[in-house]
Amino acid sequence: MAAKVNTKIELQFGDKAITEDQLVATAKKVYGGKDIKNLDIYVKPEEGKAYYVVNNDATGSFDLV
Repeated sequence: MAAKVNTKIELQFGDKAITEDQLVATAKKVYGGKDIKNLDIYVKPEEGKAYYVVNNDATGSFDLV
């Protein structure tokens, strides 16, 4: 079995930066629902937005930082 690798992802665009943890926390907050089994996030820095899909069904978006 391979050892777990600790990772950090940070998206930098212009004078802004946002981490993977911040994206996930914001998507969960904006969605506001419980029982999230799957969360897909699509980041479009050129639009200043992130789009999410929860449980392959519910969708939404939020502004980046």
